[in-house]
Amino acid sequence: MTKNLYIFTDGGARGNPGPAAVGFIIKDEQGKVLTQQAKFIGKTTNNVAEYTAVIEALKWLGQNFPIFQFSNCQFFLDSKLVVNQLNGLFKIKNKNLRNLIVEVRKLEQEIGGNVFYNFIPREKNRKADFLVNFTLAKNAP
Repeated sequence: MTKNLYIFTDGGARGNPGPAAVGFIIKDEQGKVLTQQAKFIGKTTNNVAEYTAVIEALKWLGQNFPIFQFSNCQFFLDSKLVVNQLNGLFKIKNKNLRNLIVEVRKLEQEIGGNVFYNFIPREKNRKADFLVNFTLAKNAP
């Protein structure tokens, strides 16, 4: 059983709203990359892209880790807004974002274990940021 997973996520849009992409990297306790993925998600806002990155990572966990195969799941994001909303420190006024947080909570329950959301500066999230920008460069008009 893996005790801890470390997930670095990022989402971005060129324009707000604009063409958007998400990326995530999942590592085990030893720092081994279990997966890294990126996806073009069409036209949306930066905040929706940030939430979608978390959702995509949670979906991957649900499909690839049987329930309770890990104890703690540490997410690292460079969006203070999303981290504070996920941690219940900021209210969510936007209806679209409220719908996304409902999906996040549902996926958290499905994967089991403890899920934590941490803010990190953009320079410590470069790999996830690279995945987003590389995907945008390939897909955005």
